[in-house]
Amino acid sequence: MLTETILITGAGSGIGKLTALTLAKIGKKVIATTETEFQANLLKADAKALKTPMLVEKIDITDPVDRQKAFKWDVDVLVNNAAVKEGGALVDIPEENFRKQYEVNVFGTLLLTQGFSRKMIEQDYGRIIFISSISGLMVNPFSGPYSSSKFAIEAIAKTFSQELQEFNIEVATINPGPFLTGFNDEEFEKYRTWNDQADTRIFNYKNLAFPFPQLNPKKAIVPIVKVILGKTKTYRNLVPRGLSAGIFLQETYQWFDRVNCRIGKRHSLVTQSNLMRPASKI
Repeated sequence: MLTETILITGAGSGIGKLTALTLAKIGKKVIATTETEFQANLLKADAKALKTPMLVEKIDITDPVDRQKAFKWDVDVLVNNAAVKEGGALVDIPEENFRKQYEVNVFGTLLLTQGFSRKMIEQDYGRIIFISSISGLMVNPFSGPYSSSKFAIEAIAKTFSQELQEFNIEVATINPGPFLTGFNDEEFEKYRTWNDQADTRIFNYKNLAFPFPQLNPKKAIVPIVKVILGKTKTYRNLVPRGLSAGIFLQETYQWFDRVNCRIGKRHSLVTQSNLMRPASKI
């Protein structure tokens, strides 16, 4: 289509914000949504300062009223970017925090996609992009809640791709690696919000940090924009592409991993979390 309308959720910060502003800057028709009115006002100010025309709206994807508001828009490309990241060991994380992880990343995303899928079926055209994560393909300690939600998104996205292909609807995933947007480091501060008894926790979260050095987020935008615009036709898109070899290696290793060879020993990534400093750059 000559003039596609692109809806990007979770555009209030990080890669979502950079992507929305970039698309609008190159002349694309963008609807950028944020979880809160405060984020929406900040994004409007940024767009105005950059002289970048773009519709900015507050849409909390977990809110049925907000979703119905969004369904009134005619959208050709849905970019499911909205997400939260609840960090913590699975043995420690409170139920309410784990449920929040799924309410946003899985249920909110699924319900929004259901509504727009029906509209795209009616128009016999559409593109749906799921911003998954490298964490939807691998796991590391203390990110289990987030990884499990992204593994669910991987299954949801692939199933949508199979079910909607007869209606001329393209579906693809984007799997960003560790980019320094604050998202990963904030994950390791979420324990401060827990409504629990701190002395019962198995791990000391004051000593832990995201276990990998992180990339400049500006380097993610060009490949992400190409997928959103349909210029890249691969279903799964790791950003950066160089991560692919490591993912293939890990997936192969899992077939031969043994359950008893490391019992009683601390996992190397747990050690790395204790040694790493927040916001470490590559």
